[in-house]
Amino acid sequence: MARRRFYAPRIAFAADGKSVTPGADEARHARDVLRLTRGDEVFVFDGEGREYRCAVMELTSRTMTVDIVEQVEPAKPESRLDLTLGIALLKSEKFDLVVQKATELGVTRVVPLLTERADVRIREPQDAKRKLERWQRIALESAKQCGRARLLIIDEPLSFADALSELGNAELRIMFAERSGEPLNETLGAKPAKSIAALIGPEGGWADEEIEQARASHWKIVTLGGRILRAETAAIAVAVLLQHRFGDLT
Repeated sequence: MARRRFYAPRIAFAADGKSVTPGADEARHARDVLRLTRGDEVFVFDGEGREYRCAVMELTSRTMTVDIVEQVEPAKPESRLDLTLGIALLKSEKFDLVVQKATELGVTRVVPLLTERADVRIREPQDAKRKLERWQRIALESAKQCGRARLLIIDEPLSFADALSELGNAELRIMFAERSGEPLNETLGAKPAKSIAALIGPEGGWADEEIEQARASHWKIVTLGGRILRAETAAIAVAVLLQHRFGDLT
């Protein structure tokens, strides 16, 4: 039987480490959807890579308390590759898809990018906050489904220049572009990479200035094949290719 998995941040764990209280949304799901009762076995993960086998002790429509039986291996292991995707802002349903699939594919971090030709503009700080909260909910539900015990990290939208600086410490830095790039195999080489930052542009592609700015910051420019991919397709394809080469998609 598949694990019945719930999320609780570290702050929800008792100081003595013997119990944990997931949030109201998790309690409603446990009671109203899964119809759990006292004594039922559940698994709780903390979003930081730890997972626990637990037993339900108290359950109402708003509260849930479980006793920790033992720490266990997560339902699915994390990839050995620390992979960050910097993705130009896309229309909501497209970016939602990227967040969901990035979680399933073991991506470590997603950085939404404010680019010259991005499909979406952030006009108010509150708008950015709402988008971030939505993406985090999607990432959480995807983590529960796919078995990850570590949540996908999602940044607030960054300007392109700030992203180049913020991601500059990655062992391998790649910008995927429709033009002016080399084949991926020539760029990757034979040496295994432990941390990679990859940039994926918007539907309209990167501006020439952005490509030159990345090149000047020592990012490698790569072109994928002979067909033009939609931005969300490119993001998923990049995650698959890099996880296959350096991660756990064998």
